[in-house]
Amino acid sequence: MTDKYCVIGNPIGHSKSPEIHAAFAVRTGQDILYERCLAPLDGFAETVRALVAQGYRGANVTVPFKLEAAAIATRLEERARLAGAVNTLRFEDGEIVGDNTDGPGLVADIVRNAGVALAGKRVLLLGAGGAARGVVLPFLRQGPAAIVIANRTRATADDLVAHFAGQAAPGQVTACGFEDIAAPFDVVVNATSASLAAAMPPVPAAAFGTGTLALDMMYGKLPSPFMEFAARHGAATRDGLGMLVEQAAEAFAIWRGVRPETAAILESMRQTL
Repeated sequence: MTDKYCVIGNPIGHSKSPEIHAAFAVRTGQDILYERCLAPLDGFAETVRALVAQGYRGANVTVPFKLEAAAIATRLEERARLAGAVNTLRFEDGEIVGDNTDGPGLVADIVRNAGVALAGKRVLLLGAGGAARGVVLPFLRQGPAAIVIANRTRATADDLVAHFAGQAAPGQVTACGFEDIAAPFDVVVNATSASLAAAMPPVPAAAFGTGTLALDMMYGKLPSPFMEFAARHGAATRDGLGMLVEQAAEAFAIWRGVRPETAAILESMRQTL
């Protein structure tokens, strides 16, 4: 019998996840069906329970339900618990297990696809919301020299630093306001929502240098204002499409026990933008 999976969101018609997972299945010889699932804004929990009743094996979760997915899970993996958000559910043995593959997906894209090691590097994370929370632990596991979390509201960044205090060496993760960003960083990640509105986060040019990798979690046919600004100040730039494909590969591995190769699929997805 074909195992069924889906991605749950609202809206959901734009999601590229079905195409990505269909390609993974072909390349790994897995017999799965992966669909889009539109959940009512006030009906996420009911939607998940219906999927379980219908025999689905798991689901990805996208906006605006990642916090609700964490709440409905009967068990959370460590990275989901620390992120406070879930983007991958698996249904097994009567449990709803929540995980978060966003951070591992981003790390895989930076380290494997972009060829930039994070060990010993200085990382600047712009934003302190859900997107940022999901990547701090996977980044820490790469052994960076420092992670600086910059946010418009400094107190929110301070709270995020405190949240991960038990996972980091003293002083390894710190917070600042955008106005306090100074020397160039090795890696700068835009985890704000600015690019959704084609806007620029208030990061100064001093954050970038000729050796900087500047990555925007958003993706599109054209570079975002953040990417254009970083490039003008000497940085190499990358959008979030690789993160999308890599986090999907991580979810696929959780469900199927095999991690698909991503290079050809990433190139194919790039051509369709």
